[in-house]
This record gives sequence, C-alpha cells and structure tokens, in this order.
Amino acid sequence: MATEHKETLGVNDAQWLGEYSQVHMNVFGTPLRVMDHGQGAHVWDVDGNEYLDFLAGIAVNSLGYAHPKWVQAVSEQAAKVAHVSNYFATKPQIELASKLVELAGAPEGSKVYFGNSGAEGNEAALKLAKLYGRTLPGALPSIGGKPARIIAMTNGFHGRTLGALSATWKPAIRKPFDPLLPGVEFVRPGDTVALHDAFAATGLGPYGKGPVAAVILELIQGEAGVKPLGAEYVKHVRELCDINHALLIIDEVQTGIGRTGAWFAFQREELSGGVKPDMVTFAKGVAGGFPMGGMIAFGGKLASLFTPGSHGSTFAGNPLGAAAALATLGVIEDENLVTNAEARGQQLREGIMATGNPLYVAVRGCGLLDAVELKHPCAHAVMNWCLERGLIVNAVRADALRFAPPLIVSEQDVDQALAILKDVPADLPND
Repeated sequence: MATEHKETLGVNDAQWLGEYSQVHMNVFGTPLRVMDHGQGAHVWDVDGNEYLDFLAGIAVNSLGYAHPKWVQAVSEQAAKVAHVSNYFATKPQIELASKLVELAGAPEGSKVYFGNSGAEGNEAALKLAKLYGRTLPGALPSIGGKPARIIAMTNGFHGRTLGALSATWKPAIRKPFDPLLPGVEFVRPGDTVALHDAFAATGLGPYGKGPVAAVILELIQGEAGVKPLGAEYVKHVRELCDINHALLIIDEVQTGIGRTGAWFAFQREELSGGVKPDMVTFAKGVAGGFPMGGMIAFGGKLASLFTPGSHGSTFAGNPLGAAAALATLGVIEDENLVTNAEARGQQLREGIMATGNPLYVAVRGCGLLDAVELKHPCAHAVMNWCLERGLIVNAVRADALRFAPPLIVSEQDVDQALAILKDVPADLPND
C-alpha cells in the first residue's frame, strides 16, 4: 500500500500525463494518476504505487478488478463473437434482458432496451415518455394540443447528452448548450407544493401548459452529495403521477445492481416507500466495467410504444457486453454481494463517525453508496491527501466525500480505509 506522502507524480505518471494532454480534449481536467492494473479492490499506477479503490470507477467496477469469472466470461465470449449488430440476436443478449426483468421484479410483459451508458438509458426513457405523452388528453397532436412535459428534480443528474442534460439540473453544465429539450421543468425535492403546482399547470387555455408525461428522479441524488429524496416524498410523486396518468422514471444508473444493498434502490422501503416505477434506467455497475446501460419498461403496454426504427444503438446489447453483464450479475448472486454491500456500508458509515475526527460532521447513504459531510469545504484537499496515502475517494461536493467501493470490498478493506480517514488533518485548506 502506498502510504508515503508523494509530493510529485512518479516519473512514468508524469510522462504519460504529458502525452495525455497532447491528444485528449480537456473535458475531464488533468487526471490524478495513470492507472495500469488492478486486483480485487486494489489498483496500481504506472509507477507501481498501490491504491485501495473506494470509488470503483464511480460505482462501475462492481466486482473490483480482474475478477476471474468476469475475465473468463469476457475472454470466452470474445473468442466466439463480440458483435453482430442488432439485425441479429444472441443468446447472452436475450438471457441478460430476461435476468434484469427478473431482478427488477417487473410485471409480465416488461421489456428491456440496451444502451452503452447511463445517459443513453435516460435518453431512451425520455424518448419513450415523449411518445407516451402524445397519448394523453390535451397533448399533441390533437387540435389545440400542447407538448407533454417532463418534471425533473433540482440537483438531479441524468447525463450529459442533450436529452439527458435537459433533465439534469446543474446550471454550469446546462447553460452553454441552451436551448435544450423544451418542456422540462424542475421542482425542488421534498417541496410537495411545487410538485402540485407543476402538475396543476396543465390546461388547454392560452396560459395552460401541456400535460405531464413523466417525472424523472433519483432516489439518492449521487452527484448532489449522496442525498436521499425521502420515502414519503417519493410516495407523493407516485400518487400525483397516478392521478394525472403520468409515468414515474426512476434513474438507477448509480444506485442499481446491488449498490444500495438491494438489486435496485426502489426495492428498499426506506428509500421508495414501496413505490413501483414505470421505467427504471441502469448502467454503471451492470457489466463490471464494460460500457453498458439501458432501460426497463414496466408492462407491455408501455414497452410497445417503441417500434422498429423509433430508437436504436449500434453497439448496445452486443454479446461481449451481455456476457460481461451476465458474469457480473452471476458473481453478485453467488458471492452474496448485495448482502455484503449492506454490511460493509454500515461498517463504513459507523466507522467514519467512530474515528473521532472533528472534520466529519455526519454520514449519509445506503449500502455502498455513501458520503461524509465535512465541517468546512475542503473535500478536494481531503481527496488528494487520501490519494497520496493510497486511498481513492471522491470529492463529490466541496463539503462532502463520496464512497462507492466495489461490491466485493472486504471487512479488512474497510478497516484499512478507516485507518487512513481517521488521520485526515482537520485543518486542511478550503477548496
């Protein structure tokens, strides 16, 4: 484990980062390190420094690094066929869709659309919602009708492609690309009055708006600092959707596939209040590091709105990605990693507060999607301090650190992380 304070990058890191800056667009900023290989919950950079990874590629590497069953599945599938186009089907693709419907507890007739990322999953959900919205009274294309609307949450994050960005709150990443998708309105989570007002704005008169086609939300707003919406509010959203014949889209890109101690966060009563969605989007952890995402439409009537040519993706659901996902889901089941996520998350949250470090004000989260609130806004300084001592964490906000380790993380790994977090200086400078 790299425990010594490293004032400068290693020789190889510095060399590769110099080349990186010459050939990559500067959309991610300067990378922190150049990583080379990993094993389990640990990863090594090109200079041989070892790190305990408590970010897992931002909740992506469910099985950590180089899990033998994942490696075997990908290798065997690559030796058979990696891609065939969606003019054809493959067994892994069919088996994976069936497995996801089963794990989501979706009703008979539910169907899956595969994409390559969370943004693509949300794009598909928003497009399907727009098709659905056209079936609502008072919506286009009826005479005098108006486009159906989408309600999203302030501080929500659903992706950076134009459609998904339209439902993403953060003004700094939205404004440069205005105008975005019209008909998306934001309400503050927990504000039931604002939610009622947004639905009530429907009307056919000159000042009325179109009907609400869907509400899209995350049960835990990850990019906002791992903040749960609250079960009572989610139940209220579901009730208003039902009354107004609107869809409820739950974005499980970061919370799904076992991360919160359930296969999907909506399956946890304390997060959803028992609410069932009309659509669920997923990505990140589903294929253990292979780029994959998608959407599950609950029920055949909704799923049937997509017809040949109405949506698509060249690479989506190809047999190599599907094999990686099947292996990932299989290992999560066989090794009881959903249960492990619950236990290790509780150990982490309790352990942080038990360190006695005055920098830590409170913890929040569920399973292995967690955050610690800091006494002052020094999260980037803490992140860099931890990195220099061999622990990867994420400054998700200036006043909060995010933790999303692999689902295979062990009790000993958590203890090791806590030992580093305990020693973080409480007087680090503000960001």
